[in-house]
Amino acid sequence: MGLIVHQELIDKEKAEILVNLCPFNAIAYDGNKLDITAACKSCRMCVNKGPSGCITFEEDKIRKDEKDEYKGILVYADCNSGKIHPVAYELLGKAKELCKVINHPLYALMIGHNLENEAQSLLEYGADRVFVYDDEKLKDFDVESYTDCLADFIERYKPSSVLVGATNLGRCLAPRVAARFETGLTADCTKLEMKENTDLVQIRPAFGGNIMARIVNPNRRPQFATVRYKVFDKPLKSEVHGEVINLEVKKEWLETSQDIIEVINKPKEEDIAEAEVIVAVGRGLKSKSDLDMVNELADLLNASVACSRPMVENGIFEAKYQIGLSGKTVKPKLIITLGISGAIQFTSGMKSSDCIIAVNNDPNAQIFDVANYCVTGDMYKIVPDLIKKIREGK
Repeated sequence: MGLIVHQELIDKEKAEILVNLCPFNAIAYDGNKLDITAACKSCRMCVNKGPSGCITFEEDKIRKDEKDEYKGILVYADCNSGKIHPVAYELLGKAKELCKVINHPLYALMIGHNLENEAQSLLEYGADRVFVYDDEKLKDFDVESYTDCLADFIERYKPSSVLVGATNLGRCLAPRVAARFETGLTADCTKLEMKENTDLVQIRPAFGGNIMARIVNPNRRPQFATVRYKVFDKPLKSEVHGEVINLEVKKEWLETSQDIIEVINKPKEEDIAEAEVIVAVGRGLKSKSDLDMVNELADLLNASVACSRPMVENGIFEAKYQIGLSGKTVKPKLIITLGISGAIQFTSGMKSSDCIIAVNNDPNAQIFDVANYCVTGDMYKIVPDLIKKIREGK
């Protein structure tokens, strides 16, 4: 699949036209051969505007019988330090919905050591079968060994779609495996849909959040997608009807180019993605000293304090407190936004919250489009009044 150069049609004049036509300087000509370099962005300008037939774009077409070989949806359960990341349960809930559309089984996969108890919990959340690669040398994440294990499963069981949590480990592992199978991967999906022909519709913000892209990979299997924590709902436990299957770990998979000498766990920090109540502040904050007012409100509500992107860019907050496309996705029971305009870059990361209260002095602020309760006014007047009423109520 890709751009094909038909060298027999290329002469000096046509080559010069193509070289000058490419907006990315990705076409080179040495007098004998025309090459497309790694700078190519597949814009197809050379195909559509260049000399006819010199460069063509050809897509691989997967045969229907070949597509039918791929059955099931696989959820990779990130199990670092012997504990499953909760995004795996959320993915199982969504995958179960997708499986019903195409009547496919739901698989879960774990890689690590001493995983029996955790594997059983995946069955409780809907997996039909849980596959485990268990070895003492897999206790700590090694991207080469883990890639071999996941690739082995795909080759043996041929899942049609693979869902991976957008954790630090998942973001490292998924692209590597997708590249091995020469298939596509859509990162940080906010919505997933399934067609009856097993094509996975992967939806995510694009162009800075100005559009929602619907991405389909009809000619390759498996289809890979990563999803952030808190995007989907965690399902309820169900009756266990599946089984845990242990798979062989081959010795050569454990012989990698890197040795893990020591694993040092970082001290546990506050994670706004886990917060049930959040007070978020944006451009409406005039100075860093005014955070005292915001922190006081948060303390009264037993809430975490978060922010929009400008607050990080201005050095008022660390990046770990940012909500949005380039920050974290949150789904608290209550979020109060103060002086945040509500661009999609922000709202994409919090619009699934149970209750949204927005305070903004602009009655046309975008944040009001997603809020359950809209308060038009100056946060510097509203927040002190709110603090006073909460204190009186207590």
